[in-house]
Amino acid sequence: MKERILSVALIVVMVVSLTFTGCGSGGPSDGGEKQEGAKTIGVAMPTQSSERWIKDGRNMKARLEELGYDVFLQYAEDDVQVQLAQIETMIAKRVDCLVVAAVDSSALINALQTAKEVGIPVISYDRLLMNTDAVSYYASFDNEGVGRKIGEYIEEKAGLKEATEPQTIEFFMGSPDDNNAVLLYKGVMSVLQKYLDDGTLVCRSGRTSFDDTCILRWSQEVALQNCENYLSGFYADEKLDICCSAFDGFAYGIKAALEAAGYTKEDWPIITGQDAEVMAVKNIINGKQTATIFKNTELLAEKCAGMVQAINEGSEPEINDTETYDNGKMVVPSYLCEPLSLDKDNYKELVIDSGYYKEEEIQNAD
Repeated sequence: MKERILSVALIVVMVVSLTFTGCGSGGPSDGGEKQEGAKTIGVAMPTQSSERWIKDGRNMKARLEELGYDVFLQYAEDDVQVQLAQIETMIAKRVDCLVVAAVDSSALINALQTAKEVGIPVISYDRLLMNTDAVSYYASFDNEGVGRKIGEYIEEKAGLKEATEPQTIEFFMGSPDDNNAVLLYKGVMSVLQKYLDDGTLVCRSGRTSFDDTCILRWSQEVALQNCENYLSGFYADEKLDICCSAFDGFAYGIKAALEAAGYTKEDWPIITGQDAEVMAVKNIINGKQTATIFKNTELLAEKCAGMVQAINEGSEPEINDTETYDNGKMVVPSYLCEPLSLDKDNYKELVIDSGYYKEEEIQNAD
């Protein structure tokens, strides 16, 4: 673990000399001078390589600005040290609240402790900040519920309850440094483990544990490589029936590997995902992905912004879970939004009719 090398006083002094590393558009909303009388909220997001996080940052910025805050929004592009530097800078600038979606929360423990010491409250956004008591609240989705919905969708779509012949499956799980990924896996296996145990599902690679199936930093490229290796090593003489994928980005890599291996519409496997990205919805319409989990990030941003507002007003935010999210130091009071399964049958209702996406956004996705 990175040693704590900056004292509170030194951080404050360093604000003059720190050069900010990261992505932003400049001006007051991205780290410029504070507007007179306005409070500033630091928002640290992990990456712009995923459409979902771009949308999260945009939603958070819009919600907070509607409430009258300046917003210091930065992305770390999945670089742990970049995000650490960004958060240290936010602390040095004495933001009034920190909202953090961590790349790797273990690297942030000392910085978050500094935030606590100088009186800056911290809200954990979607990814739980682990092993720290410097976090006030957590806004996320029911992450184990996401996994259950993926498992239940596979159970129903593959007809596992009534199956008379075994079906093959491979797993593509999330990043080992993301607590959400662990919970998602737990949810998946709460549904599918019994079918692995009784032989209804067969994993030819034998890779079914979280450690064997997790993919660092949610890498699409690694998912593609893993799928290529599974297909060439274990499915030369039979077809892969189910790809249990925890992320739309994985599904894109899986799709590319299957196409290269000669899979067609007639033998295309079930492929799941998470985040309902525009490209994923387009792939679902075109039959190249079967389903995804829709997580309404506009609702998540609304709930998180409400937490920020409550903290700054000295009131209690809306919370619906005070038991589940133990980060190793404390049980973090949480608001969990509901995830929803999305496929070809209900995508219009969930993301078009609701206004979350426009039809042309999906048609033009590439």
